[in-house]
Amino acid sequence: MTEPGQVAFSRMEEVVYGKPAAETVAALARRRSAERVFLMVSGTLNRTTDEIDKLRRALGNHCVGTFDAMPAHTPRAAVIAAAGQAREAKADLIVTLGGGSITDGAKAVQLCLANDIRTAEAMDAIRAPSPAPVKPPGVPQISVPTTLSAGEFSAISGVTDERTKVKEMFRHAGIVPRAAVLDPAVTRHTPMWLWLSTGIRAVDHCVEGICSSEASPFGDAQALHGLSLLARGLPRVKADPDDLDARLDCQLGSWLSMAPLVAGVPMGASHGIGYVLGAVFDIPHGHTSCIMLPSVMRWNRPANAARQALVAAAMGHPGEDAADVLDAFIRGLGMPRSLGEVKVGPEQFGRIAKQAMGTPWVPRNPRPIAGPEQVMEILELAA
Repeated sequence: MTEPGQVAFSRMEEVVYGKPAAETVAALARRRSAERVFLMVSGTLNRTTDEIDKLRRALGNHCVGTFDAMPAHTPRAAVIAAAGQAREAKADLIVTLGGGSITDGAKAVQLCLANDIRTAEAMDAIRAPSPAPVKPPGVPQISVPTTLSAGEFSAISGVTDERTKVKEMFRHAGIVPRAAVLDPAVTRHTPMWLWLSTGIRAVDHCVEGICSSEASPFGDAQALHGLSLLARGLPRVKADPDDLDARLDCQLGSWLSMAPLVAGVPMGASHGIGYVLGAVFDIPHGHTSCIMLPSVMRWNRPANAARQALVAAAMGHPGEDAADVLDAFIRGLGMPRSLGEVKVGPEQFGRIAKQAMGTPWVPRNPRPIAGPEQVMEILELAA
């Protein structure tokens, strides 16, 4: 018997895949009658490749500025700096080309522009849950991702408060990019460790969506196919970085991985603990998933063994233990598999466990987590 449920859909209007990014973005901008396009892009791509120049040339005189200084984990100060430039440029469209920190940064910039936020401290007024009504964004976003973390498909922006080293959520249904452009060619510049680790981040989206106690048939269908694409595509890209078909499979898997979360299915302890590891210890989010996901699956097994069996089957290993399958898969990609490998020791576990309880996801883990003591058990499995 199917349990009653509800599926929500985002305000994203379209996803274009397998076509050149620059020409596609220019066509999308023209269709939206955008006159003043502001770019938020990877500094590395801007300095060392011609990908950003291609975008500027395709947009022509409609390109009114470029921000290329967004650090990892999207600190507030950089969001404010980008918003200031976009405001000065009178932007009517923001286009991102880069990784998840840039995508999230632009989503936060949308809210800063709409609510006249000009300082890092003033961002408190629009942080979720907001103490007052937040004005909807008026400057839309188009995103060209170069990694697989898939933030371009959500209406959530993760921004780090430098004062507290806490990654906070900024939410509004209107900040989801209006379009995503998946061009495998622009991802060839992405460092292999970053491509593979963010690919595991997408695997984490799939797995925690499938294994959630609030899973839905819609999310399952998307995430199971996405997981299958990622399980096949990531090793192929590692073996041959120029395999654009495999890169596109990974991008499509990344897109599908977000369906559960976007449709209202919560993530679990891997994502929740990962938030803390990223904000406090500056560990890339892809690596946090590589380290935490198999241990979370082992800890959760008593609560959702049947759901975990779906994961193992989708990855091509029916009947095997899902945590073992994930462990071997991540190791095979050469990614870190323990907290010790990223220099996080047991003396830090108490702080991590306490802070993780304040994330949105740990309290909704499929095996209930009543307090920091249970988080400590998971951290010890990952040590």
